[in-house]
Amino acid sequence: MRQALVDRPQDASLPGRFYTDPRFCELDLAHLFYREWIFAGHSGEIARPGDRFTLQIGDYPVLVVRGHDGVPRGFHNVCRHRGQVLCSGATGSGRKLVCPYHQWTYELDGRLSFARDMMAEIDASRFALSPIACEEVAGYLFVCLSPTPPDFAPFRDAVEPYLAPHRLARAKVAFQSTIVERANWKLVVENNRECYHCSSNHPELCRVYSARPVMSNAIGQPQDEAVDAHWRRWESKGLPSGFRIAADGQFRTVRLPFLGDAESMTADGRPGCRRPLADFPEPGLGSMLLFHYPSTWNHVLADHAVSFRLLPRGPNETELTTKWLVHAEAQEGVDYQVDHLTRVWVATNDEDRSIVESNQRGVSSPAYQPGPLSRIHESGVTQFLDWYAATMGERLESSVPSR
Repeated sequence: MRQALVDRPQDASLPGRFYTDPRFCELDLAHLFYREWIFAGHSGEIARPGDRFTLQIGDYPVLVVRGHDGVPRGFHNVCRHRGQVLCSGATGSGRKLVCPYHQWTYELDGRLSFARDMMAEIDASRFALSPIACEEVAGYLFVCLSPTPPDFAPFRDAVEPYLAPHRLARAKVAFQSTIVERANWKLVVENNRECYHCSSNHPELCRVYSARPVMSNAIGQPQDEAVDAHWRRWESKGLPSGFRIAADGQFRTVRLPFLGDAESMTADGRPGCRRPLADFPEPGLGSMLLFHYPSTWNHVLADHAVSFRLLPRGPNETELTTKWLVHAEAQEGVDYQVDHLTRVWVATNDEDRSIVESNQRGVSSPAYQPGPLSRIHESGVTQFLDWYAATMGERLESSVPSR
């Protein structure tokens, strides 16, 4: 893989092995998904002490729970007795964590508090749940499997000013969907990072969101009067809006306008929820886009937010979980209708699933060769692949034993 990254053609898609080889997938997991901060879920999903949810990152079952002290914590979702998955449900709540196998019981901070007929013969302090780094920022929860996680502060400092006005910490999940796309995770990200395909594939989305190259620009200088004016307007009102990207390209934020008089990413452009997330000074906020490689992209609006979490399930399978968030006190049937709220992205996700699955069949052909990327329309794809190649190249280099 190191040599293939060195030899890869610039401004082009990757060689086929990057999308098909099980060993390359294992390296992606080992050097990215097991070492980077991974978007896990939202603060509102564990609003009260004892609330919890689970996810699977590669080979690792993960548990995220809110402690009695209000602090969210991550743990390996594995009982310290004989390795049973501790919490098998997607969500749950309770004052303690109880293994369903032999009822070993843990406090919400991970301490072992009960092992039937064994407490006198073991040192309970040695059998606490194995912790995972967990961070909370403006309603988002991230976990990192590495015992030495990257510094979270640069990401927090960059995105918190953009997210904070939307008050997502008090939001709830109105609806969520999980689909499995039969395609490599990088194809899923690449497809998301350009709208070259949008006008011919996403009729619902394109009613409210422009397919112009400026909307997926990865450089930050759109030279587009409408976008420039949008940035100036909202920056003048104290809302961070301009393009901001990490020095290494891993995450970025920007606020972009909708088409015409659309106010939301709904089929008719009207708000998906009558109760806004926050009190914004006037209409026309558009969408705040947040990307963080390798696991998430987001649209955060005035009335609701849509988050996307991507997790590989093998070299040619990717799990995509989408969550629609609304104000915690919004009432279904009164403030929002689920179908109206979700229609655009339910349709767009399904359309993208079909696209990337066909893309996977194509790159799996012996006839496939990397093709050139459009400088106008696919700068976002180029930027993602450059980040991927640089990050993987550096980590593969550092993992080679010195001679």
